[in-house]
Amino acid sequence: MAHEQFDVGGMTCAACQAHVTRAVEKLDGVQNVAVNLLSGSMAVDFDDATVTDEQICAAVDRAGYSACPVGGTPSGAAGATGTSATPTSAPRLESPTKKLEATARAMKTRLITSFVFWIPLFYIGMGHMVGLPVPGIFADPAHAMTLALTELVLTLPILYVNRAYFENGFKSMVHGAPTMDALIAVGATASVAWSVYAMFVMADQLAAGTAAGVHAAHMTAMDNLYLESAGTILTLVTVGKYLETRSKSKTGGALEKLIDLAPKRARIVEADGTEAEVPVESIALGATVIVRPGESIPVDGVVLEGTSAVDESALTGESIPVEKRPGDTVNAATVNRTGSFTFRATRVGADTALAKIIRLVEDANATKAPIARLADKVAGVFVPVVLGIAVVTFVAWLVAGGSINQALTSAVAVVVISCPCALGLATPVAIMVGTGKGAEMGVLFKSAEALETLHKVSCVVLDKTGTITEGRPAVTDVLPARRADGSLAMSEKALLKLAAALEKKSEHPLAEAIMARAEERGIVARTVEDFQAIPGRGVTAREGQSVIAAGNAALMAELGIEVAAEDVEAFAREGKTPLFFARNGELAGTIAVADEVKPTSAAAIRTLGELGVSTAMLTGDNRLTAEAIARRVGVGKVIADVMPADKERHVRELQDAGRTVAMVGDGINDSPALARADVGLAIGTGADIAKEGADVVLMRSDLMDVARAIELSRATIRNIKQDLFWALFYNACGIPLAAGVFFPLLGWQLSPMFGAAAMSLSSVCVVTNALRLRGFRPKVADRIAAVQQGRA
Repeated sequence: MAHEQFDVGGMTCAACQAHVTRAVEKLDGVQNVAVNLLSGSMAVDFDDATVTDEQICAAVDRAGYSACPVGGTPSGAAGATGTSATPTSAPRLESPTKKLEATARAMKTRLITSFVFWIPLFYIGMGHMVGLPVPGIFADPAHAMTLALTELVLTLPILYVNRAYFENGFKSMVHGAPTMDALIAVGATASVAWSVYAMFVMADQLAAGTAAGVHAAHMTAMDNLYLESAGTILTLVTVGKYLETRSKSKTGGALEKLIDLAPKRARIVEADGTEAEVPVESIALGATVIVRPGESIPVDGVVLEGTSAVDESALTGESIPVEKRPGDTVNAATVNRTGSFTFRATRVGADTALAKIIRLVEDANATKAPIARLADKVAGVFVPVVLGIAVVTFVAWLVAGGSINQALTSAVAVVVISCPCALGLATPVAIMVGTGKGAEMGVLFKSAEALETLHKVSCVVLDKTGTITEGRPAVTDVLPARRADGSLAMSEKALLKLAAALEKKSEHPLAEAIMARAEERGIVARTVEDFQAIPGRGVTAREGQSVIAAGNAALMAELGIEVAAEDVEAFAREGKTPLFFARNGELAGTIAVADEVKPTSAAAIRTLGELGVSTAMLTGDNRLTAEAIARRVGVGKVIADVMPADKERHVRELQDAGRTVAMVGDGINDSPALARADVGLAIGTGADIAKEGADVVLMRSDLMDVARAIELSRATIRNIKQDLFWALFYNACGIPLAAGVFFPLLGWQLSPMFGAAAMSLSSVCVVTNALRLRGFRPKVADRIAAVQQGRA
């Protein structure tokens, strides 16, 4: 199965989007098609043994549009980390914003030209109706033909610069799939055609050479010339299209910022030790790169020499710079703030963290949210239905005794006020802004469906290690033993020295935690002899004349050393693992080690509660430890002693109970559960964002971002529903008003010119409403985070 991205040209409204989708879906071997009107793109999943890229493009061409595969994105590309010594092909670092800005510039030229000719056209044709002084030659009945010809001359340039509406509109009708351009073309053509017919009638009337003929020609000009209507329709529609395109270009702002972060050139160390400045695209895997203060890091890598603080906010949303030392990883597009350093390139081109983020955001924008299906169904039949309503309106007015002018005016108004664009734009613009805002916050949605589903999540299942906790053990207590007389067996520092000597040769994770605490205290581990590791119990050794040991209560019992059972249970209730240390058969002290809870975990779980979302912890740890962690952070339900293979089953049981479940995890063992959940959220980092099985990646590894993602999802879906409602409401009210349904009772009648203005405004309003998401701030999460920081 292959996945391919295509650029699609010629789409102007939701009807176009629906026609392209149907044309490709008819091909054998095509599994899924997602056409994005906003970005002019199409994502297709297909069997490459049955259908080819060329056949897909040909199907789009036959439908009256154009398509070509996106360059630089090979079919079925997995985006794995590069391993060759040569540069990897660069990703497609091009935002839809660039294309939309170019379209807006071209449309601005059309708009200016249209206005230059429309202003005098409108003044001459309509000035007398609003009391404006019109040159006498145009008011004189004897010069009615002069008026008509002047209007025609002024209309022709407007028709020419806006010819795309006619070309695309009539082409879509020939293909049996009329679009919004067809509505505009039909309305404008009807107005011009009737006006030209009226000019022939005027010529015949003037040919009589009588006063009655002059008067008749003048009346024909007043009642039957619709050239200013045609010019106004085209000009106002172009105004709306220009404003719409300008607004849409802002929806990709977050993606644009990400793309602009990528530096264009970098300094590398050549084989002979000299420095050279090269394009980023030419950096090969394994190359040594130099970064100085204030410069952006060009590719991903591992620090070789030097230390610095790196601003990673572009990738993670975390504003505090991160200290980097030899051995630490650095990522493209992050900014070096302080010292200079060199690093070895480990990911280049399309494999950098930045490129993967951009690809995830683009893929999310290319997918279709389930909520968009209603709009797609409506758009597929919208234009033919509107054309049918226009014909019925024309006939109904004539049957009811109206004049042909009234019938034509009403039919044209119906055609030009109808707007499938607003329906088509409602979902993609909100999805693009929402996913872009998520990227700014360090929350990456892999699909529009994930963004939509998250808003209705009722239960969040949390892995413990690495999700609620830091994922690495740390020393929490250093407790020297007390002798019978109440004195300490040794000082805390002496106990740490003893522990460091024993654990220096151990590879156990708990030993690493003890060695880390010893290093913090400046303790140098002494050398021991006869070191022996006892599986499942601990270690023993000899230090000089002393026999020393470290381990659990079982090892102490074997050595004949008494350990209070209540002490062991007390540590377990607190989620800590005690290590007992002995010297020459006597208890020297206890060091407790625990996987520390992340600072924001408790606040995040409280935030989820306020959002009406319950929480459950799913862990392989023992119940005592799991319940201790749950009490500290406020998790509602604990499922402990779970084998990795059983996590998926527990998620499924929650779903069977009617819950919409989001699973949050960080390890490979969480993958089945992440895939099973309605929405899987992976705790990730800038260097590892392609979490398979997850629908959302949390770049900052901060549990609070789960709550922020839910709030963003709810805000986005609320925005989409608002847009869909007003788009449908606008058409439901506007079409009957234009048809003259209210004229017999209330005298309400909408002219084609006002219809064109209203149609343009509807699309602009939809896009503008979606742009409000750019200012989104998670209210509940930020409020609780602020309280938490105040307490800290």
